[in-house]
Amino acid sequence: MFETNFETIKIFILTTISFIITIIWTPLLTHFLYKYKLGKRIRNEKETPVYSSLHQKKSGTPTMGGLLIWVTLLFLIYAIYFISQITDIEFLDKLNFLSRAETLLPLGVLVAAAVVGFVDDIYDVKSTNGGGGLKVWQRLIIYTLIALVGAMWFYFKLDWTTIHVPFIGNFDIGLWYVPIFIFIIVATAFSTNEADGLDGLAGGILLVGFVAYGSIALVQGRPDLAAFCGVIAGSLFAFLWFNIPPARFFMGDTGAMSLGITLGIVAMLTNYSLLLPIILFPLVIESGSVIIQVCSKKIRKRKVFLSAPLHHHLEAIGWPEAKIVMRFWIVAAVMAVIGVILFLMDKGS
Repeated sequence: MFETNFETIKIFILTTISFIITIIWTPLLTHFLYKYKLGKRIRNEKETPVYSSLHQKKSGTPTMGGLLIWVTLLFLIYAIYFISQITDIEFLDKLNFLSRAETLLPLGVLVAAAVVGFVDDIYDVKSTNGGGGLKVWQRLIIYTLIALVGAMWFYFKLDWTTIHVPFIGNFDIGLWYVPIFIFIIVATAFSTNEADGLDGLAGGILLVGFVAYGSIALVQGRPDLAAFCGVIAGSLFAFLWFNIPPARFFMGDTGAMSLGITLGIVAMLTNYSLLLPIILFPLVIESGSVIIQVCSKKIRKRKVFLSAPLHHHLEAIGWPEAKIVMRFWIVAAVMAVIGVILFLMDKGS
């Protein structure tokens, strides 16, 4: 029985270990962030008057809490790998989840994007231009470059040119796979970044997303990828312990940027990326509200929302922060369940 279910048990073990490790080293990171005053700066009031007035009280709250997630994953995956290589402990061999086929690419992308996000966080903290870090167009260029590397890996290394449309089938789209891949990754990363504006909001939505795609990966027979998602979920649970309102620290771009891109990569690896808009429905709403706001201001010279993304509009009309976050979590959970149900129905059809 133990051997039969080990892949599932392995995921739960790694998720739990990840949670414990993250909890243990959080005080160390917190001490570092507060000691060196690595606090977030609120953007210039002239550019974002509603947002700035609502969030001025949060100015100075430490950022870069996303370090907890990707550093824990990096430590855990290589610690288990190296110990399993130098010992004859069979249990550690089975626990190893570093594999070229399933986790090497998302791990590399995660770390690369996290480092870029870390630099952006530092720029935000140290800048004298009113805060806010990189501009939107600068972020989009970075997302695109990272997505391009991933697309090249899929197209040339993995010979992957097929996209799956649930309930219809697989379609070989040849070179079109590259721009579609880039669009999906950039859209996921951009949307995740937009949601990182309230305590616990991005963390909760990402947690649900990784659990959903971890479940899909497990059912598909990709245990290492499922374990990868499980470890991120475990760290996100610990992160949320400190990030729920009022947040002890923020995720920062080192977390939001890297986790958004990585979740897009995981979705591509499962070939169920077309379920992303359902599983991450709150992110669709968030990025959609930003696009509507920008288009309306350009074309109609008027705003649709008091402030965008949508969560800032809800704040502006008087919703308490905790209420907004909890309701987004509920929507995220329900839509993720629907997404997994659709996956199971498609797989069984």
